[in-house]
Amino acid sequence: MSQKSKIAFMGLGIMGSGMAGRLLDGGFPLTVYNRSRERSAPLEAKGARVAGTPREAGANAEIIISMVADDAASRALWLGPDGALAGAKPGTLIIESSTVSVGWIRELGELAIKNKLEMLDAPVTGSRGAAGAGQLVFLVGGESAALQRATPALSAMGRDTMHLGALGSGALMKLINNFVCGVQLVSLAEAVAMIQRSDLDFPKALAVLTDGAPGSPLVKMIGARMAARDYTPNFLLHLMAKDLRYAIAEAGKYSLDLTTAKSALGRANEAIAAGFGDRDLSSVVELFRK
Repeated sequence: MSQKSKIAFMGLGIMGSGMAGRLLDGGFPLTVYNRSRERSAPLEAKGARVAGTPREAGANAEIIISMVADDAASRALWLGPDGALAGAKPGTLIIESSTVSVGWIRELGELAIKNKLEMLDAPVTGSRGAAGAGQLVFLVGGESAALQRATPALSAMGRDTMHLGALGSGALMKLINNFVCGVQLVSLAEAVAMIQRSDLDFPKALAVLTDGAPGSPLVKMIGARMAARDYTPNFLLHLMAKDLRYAIAEAGKYSLDLTTAKSALGRANEAIAAGFGDRDLSSVVELFRK
């Protein structure tokens, strides 16, 4: 049996904590870094080494994985004198699993080449439960040889890996995926409000949507949360707004005006202004429950 790669995992939020936990359960030697050190404690108790900086985290790793909120958070991990790139040894494989812009992925890829590193972009589909259960799907961009090297680690964290093409392909597909999710989210919120303001039997009417043609896995999940008014975070509303912004900007490069995404973003921004940004994305329905 081949020895498992030494992995550094940076970013222990809703998704990252579950992903890192899967790597530990899979027997990978793991170093973790998170800006708020207290989030590292549960993993440290299970055997992970805790690093004080991204540079320290990546210094002895063969694979470095990042899972944070946006371009700015990703840049803060990778760049600068204490960044992971400064500590990574030539030949290290870096994997950006955050939902970030295609432009930033390509910029990071150029820096990886300069530093003699390999790189994949590998954002995921799935929420908190899927991360903890190892049921994520990785959307991967990059070279096949790098993906082959990453596969044991990705398999510990997910149920499937889709290789979509060159570096940046994973990021692009993730933005397309999430803009469609954002549009579904807001349209369902408006539909729920329309049902509740009418004389329709709410459980029956919601079942028509969730069990019928519109009933995607997302619609089923958020429909139940909207009905229960359970907004415990699985996916934060402000992150969905960020993904919509990134998708709109990326579509502009293809001369596309994502009007449905812009409408969904407007509603998401209203809900964020009303105090729901750090709640689950299903909380957007509260805009219409006045």
